[in-house]
Amino acid sequence: MSETKLTEVDSQVVTRPKVEAERVTLVVYDSDVPNPSTKVIELADGAKLSFGRSRVSDVLIDSERVSRTHAVFSRRGLELEVVDAGSRNGTWVNGELITTARRLVSADEVIVGSATVVVNITTGVTARPRMESTRYLEERLAAEVDRGLHYHRRFALVLLQLEGPPEITDEASERISSMLRPMEAIAEYAPGVLAIVMPELDAAEAERAARVLVTAASTRPVEPVLELRVSVGVVAFPEHSTTVGGLIARARAALIRRQHHDVVGVPPEDPDPIGSEIIIGDPQMARVFELVRKVADHPITVLVRGETGVGKEVVAGAIHTGSSRRTCPLIRLNCASLPESLLESELFGHEKGAFTGADRRKTGYFEAAHGGTLFLDEIGEMTPALQAKLLRVLEQRRIIRVGGTEEIEVDVRVICATHRDLEAESRRGMFRADLFFRISAFTILVPPLRDRPVEIELLAKSFIQQTSTELRKRIPTLSAAAALALRRYAWPGNVRELRNAIERAMVLHSNGVIAIEDLPDSIQEGRAETGIAASTFTLDGRRDVRDHIAELERVAIATVLEASGGNQTEAAKQLGISRRTLIYRMEKHGLKPPPAGMRK
Repeated sequence: MSETKLTEVDSQVVTRPKVEAERVTLVVYDSDVPNPSTKVIELADGAKLSFGRSRVSDVLIDSERVSRTHAVFSRRGLELEVVDAGSRNGTWVNGELITTARRLVSADEVIVGSATVVVNITTGVTARPRMESTRYLEERLAAEVDRGLHYHRRFALVLLQLEGPPEITDEASERISSMLRPMEAIAEYAPGVLAIVMPELDAAEAERAARVLVTAASTRPVEPVLELRVSVGVVAFPEHSTTVGGLIARARAALIRRQHHDVVGVPPEDPDPIGSEIIIGDPQMARVFELVRKVADHPITVLVRGETGVGKEVVAGAIHTGSSRRTCPLIRLNCASLPESLLESELFGHEKGAFTGADRRKTGYFEAAHGGTLFLDEIGEMTPALQAKLLRVLEQRRIIRVGGTEEIEVDVRVICATHRDLEAESRRGMFRADLFFRISAFTILVPPLRDRPVEIELLAKSFIQQTSTELRKRIPTLSAAAALALRRYAWPGNVRELRNAIERAMVLHSNGVIAIEDLPDSIQEGRAETGIAASTFTLDGRRDVRDHIAELERVAIATVLEASGGNQTEAAKQLGISRRTLIYRMEKHGLKPPPAGMRK
């Protein structure tokens, strides 16, 4: 066994070096410990690292699912491999059981009993992160959310708006990109608005990192950049949201909020639900709100079902507003955003000294909602142990604070929401059947947005008006082509995704009209007209849709470059993207500016 000393990497963000040394780190999460947390371990060159239940293991994992010596990681240079040490339950790499030594690469996931180990390998020469598209941003955020929910990992999203002359903002973008860690991703959310995904940072750490980036963007080697104005919005998973749409929406809210506060903004403490104005244009939704009207003033527990982003919180708010409890609090809690130990304390409160860090008594959500309504979103994510305690409260209307013995009577109307099929999960034993029957006595199913197409344009125009009011700008019109594209899209993210698309289009549009080109790429894919030079390329059954879109992008860029005589600044302006993004996409498609003799 190597005597190499292992050190836990400090997650504090103080500086963000341009070039990092060669490093191999392992991000370890053990799901069996009482208060799970993520630990980052650095592995020195030539070292071996043993995982096991034995006290002499380098990394101790106290779980019955782990053998005394379970697996061994070894490093030589930047080469890292793992070997199973004859464990009872085996070692898994990216979901595959290994039988021999397996070489690992950055982002590999290794399962060692109850522990998940994520590999991060940093080379001595750090390549500049590529400016990605909004499509990539959504895919990366979805992947981070999935990892966060499964392994309780954290990450942050930063929206950074640059305002100034193009040459100044391009230069600032370069400096920001050069300061990012290898694991971070940067994308152009809209012209002049950069989105940065920061893994393993909480809200406070991301805010400090953002301030460093603002300083880097605002300072040239010899003098400050006086022509540049920088605004930042910071959100974190799971503190602010546990969905892609929710994170983007709250990051935009933080960016808007910062205009009245500091350079760096954080989202409001109590965000408005998706759209304060209720839009009803479909018979299914008319039926939903008829049920809301009938059940509003009844004490029965309500279960609101529907896909993520469909508007379940709006329905819960309508139930509360329509009840006699409307003058008392409506308290919202997302059960997926907190681990079990914290969720219990948030729901029921705790006594002083109940656990480490409990330096005073805390009032829980049930007590805070006394006389009003408690909305428990994503109740399907609650653990079985906590489900049993919730069932007791619903039946007896009494709570006991964590660490306490006194029963406290509460008068609370409970509304639950989920995107899961709890009935099927209760049959499989994945959700308590008795709790399911208790909360589902009155169920309201909110249909997905794709099943109520009449409302899509109505909601879009409502969001346009709301966003225009927030930004204090003239209300633009929605072009016929853009409206058609909205109606054709499947909306997997439902109303929240529609709102995000409209808010982005509000940044991109010009001449008082939101055109189809102002909508995200995923929405544009369903349009009838493909735009510049589209007739030169047709899609057949053997071509992947992404290849088709990539070819359309290549043709469009080549056509605009030729029309502008190779002037990249002018071409970027016509395409509605930054010059830096244009250069990246030219490199991606192997495009070069026209020869000098052909330039205007």
